[in-house]
Amino acid sequence: MIKIAPSLLSANFAYLKDEIDAIEKAKADWIHYDVMDGHFVPNISFGYSILKDVAKVTDMFLDVHLMISEPLKYVDHFIDSGASLIVFHIEAMKDQAQTQELIRKIKDRHVQVGISIKPDTPVTEIADYLELLDVVLVMSVEPGFGGQSFMPLALSKIKSLKNMRDHHQYHYLIEVDGGINAETGKLCKEAGADVMVAGSYVFNSDSYQESIASLK
Repeated sequence: MIKIAPSLLSANFAYLKDEIDAIEKAKADWIHYDVMDGHFVPNISFGYSILKDVAKVTDMFLDVHLMISEPLKYVDHFIDSGASLIVFHIEAMKDQAQTQELIRKIKDRHVQVGISIKPDTPVTEIADYLELLDVVLVMSVEPGFGGQSFMPLALSKIKSLKNMRDHHQYHYLIEVDGGINAETGKLCKEAGADVMVAGSYVFNSDSYQESIASLK
């Protein structure tokens, strides 16, 4: 069954606990928590102090997506604040040694680890790390802003990742983020996605439950 991870970036921040309660009641599986630093991406969102508050009001799986320039520097703060999964961007890493150090650091803290790739980044860029990962996050829009249109090139990446996982018997889940709705969600599901991030499609809808159900 597909997991649905509504992105809190699209929630009403004035009623954040109510929004979290509502998506939980609507049968969401994960909470997707986008961290943006205004440097790696041209926007700024929330940091680890708000994550700590979120973790106090829900037992849902917290999928923390670090769209930041120095994930190694900040990762412990997000783990201490309750992250269930840390996903960082391969494009933010200096080299292979630093990438392996970050994966090891997250795993040593008993938190799941994932790597995300931007639309322009080929799957081959992360091939050396796939056996170590719990999640691969395919960006189907340019990271940094909500409400963008789905980029179909993500579908071939999802298929490639599924083939590589099947061939090597890796265990990672394939997550997709950006422009997800009933139509694009169906395409991602057919391509082999396991987790779909949906922001505005859920939080701007009249019924969170119906929106989430349409993606399952």
